Amino acid sequence: MLATIEIVDLLDKSEQIGQMILESDVMFEYHIAKKTLADDQEAQQLISDFRNIKDQYDEVQRFGRYHPDYNKIMKDIRSTKREMDMNEKVASFKIAERNLQDLLDDVTELFAHSVSHQVKVPRDGALLKEGGCGCGSGSGGCGCQAS
Repeated sequence: MLATIEIVDLLDKSEQIGQMILESDVMFEYHIAKKTLADDQEAQQLISDFRNIKDQYDEVQRFGRYHPDYNKIMKDIRSTKREMDMNEKVASFKIAERNLQDLLDDVTELFAHSVSHQVKVPRDGALLKEGGCGCGSGSGGCGCQAS
C-alpha cells in the first residue's frame, strides 16, 4: 500500500512539473514563434522550397558524386537552407525552439541527478539527433561521444 501512495504522489508531482513547463514563459514564447511562423506565407514558401530541394538532395545522396546533378543540388541545398535560415520568422522560431529544448534538458538533468550523479544525461536533444552511434551504451566505450 505504501508503494502505491508513493507512486501516486510521484505521478501528481510530475504532472505539476509538466503543467509548470506548459505554463512557462519559454513555452509561451515557443507557441507565439510557432504560430507566427505558421502564419507567415514567405517563411512557409521558403520551408516548402527547402523540403523540395531536400528530397532531391536525398536522391543525389544515394549515388554521391557520381550523380549527374550532384554539384548543382549541393549548391542549391546550401543556398536554399541559408535563405530559409536568414528569414526572421524562421530564426525566431529556431531560437524559441532551442530555449524550450534547454529548459527540458535542464529539468531532465535535475531529475536524473536527484537519483544519482552517475546517471548520464543527454543534452541538446542528443538522443534525437542523427549521426549518433545508436548503441545506447552511454559509456563511450564503443567510440561514441557519450559523456
